[in-house]
Amino acid sequence: MQDTVRWSVKVSKETDDSLRSYLGATGVKRGGLSKFIEDAVRWRVFHQTFRDIKAQNTEIDPEELQRIVDEAVSEVRAERRSRRRSTKV
Repeated sequence: MQDTVRWSVKVSKETDDSLRSYLGATGVKRGGLSKFIEDAVRWRVFHQTFRDIKAQNTEIDPEELQRIVDEAVSEVRAERRSRRRSTKV
C-alpha cells in the first residue's frame, strides 16, 4: 500500500474472534488484518458494482449487449497494441 489512511471501525466480538482465528490459522503475519480488510472491501465494491450494472442492463437484448462488449474489448485491444508499437519505436 502506497498511500494509506487509518480507519476506526467497530465490529462485533464474534466477528473479531472469527477473523483473528482465521488469520492465525492461515499463518497471516503482521499487517494481515489490514490486507484482509482491503481485499474484502475491494471485492465487495466490485461485486456491488457488477450487480448494479447487471440490473441496469436487464432490458437490453443479450446479443446487443454482447456486441457492445465485443466492440469495447476490440477498442481497448487496439489501443494497447498501438501503445506497444509506439513504445518499441
